[in-house]
This record gives sequence, structure tokens and C-alpha cells, in this order.
Amino acid sequence: MGDRQVVDTVDQQLPSSPPLPPPPPPSKDDMISCVMALEAALLPCLPAKELQAIDRSPHPSHQIDVDRHARDFMEAAKKLQLYFISLQREDKPSKAEMLKKEIALMEDELNEKNELIKKQEHLIQEWKKELTDQLDKHNTELNRV
Repeated sequence: MGDRQVVDTVDQQLPSSPPLPPPPPPSKDDMISCVMALEAALLPCLPAKELQAIDRSPHPSHQIDVDRHARDFMEAAKKLQLYFISLQREDKPSKAEMLKKEIALMEDELNEKNELIKKQEHLIQEWKKELTDQLDKHNTELNRV
């Protein structure tokens, strides 16, 4: 129950921030630092017995410490979330880029098929020529007989 109060007070204290500009491309070191910050902020919040004792403590500094740790944890969690969102944006190209890639693939396929058609037409022309040559040859033999 005391944990719920801590979360509620943290939510009330955090002001809503304006939308952030897109971050630069993330690196593996960024993710590791975000995870380490998240872990560092979470560790002081983990011992449940101490938190329960602090919740019952009349001393205001204990509640401030809990609030500070919770706020640090939430900030680290937001940074990690932004990191993963930026990774997701990198992996998903825009619709225009996807269409351009698809069009380029179709054009390549069309060019390959056009080349195959030209090769087949060339072969057919050669065969027709051979067949007419053979027909002429047979006709001349038949005329001789």
C-alpha cells in the first residue's frame, strides 16, 4: 500500500513535458548507460523492509529519499524507452522509402524479364531461320527426285 502512495506522489510531482525532438542515432553504449542508470536508480528502491519502515517513519527526509529514488528510476526508464523507440524508428523506414524500394525491385525484375524475353525471341528467330533453311533443303531434294 505504501508503494502505491510513492508511485502516486511521483506521478503528481512529474510535470508533463513537451514532445522531445528526435534523438541522434543510438549506440550500444547509450543503451548500456541507460540500463546502468536504470539499475542504479532501482537498487535503492528494492529492499521492501526498508521501504515499509520508511513509509511508517514520521521523518520527512525518508519520504523525500524514496521520492528521489523513484524519480531517478522513472527518468532512467524514460531514457531507456526513448532509446528503444529510436531503434524502432531506424528499423522502420517511411512509407515513401518502402515504396521507392519496392518500385526499384519491380523495375529490376521487369528489366530481367525483358532481357529473358529478348533472348527467347532471338532463339526463336534462329530456330525459324534453321527451319526455313531445312525446309528449303528438303524442297530442293524433293524437286530433284
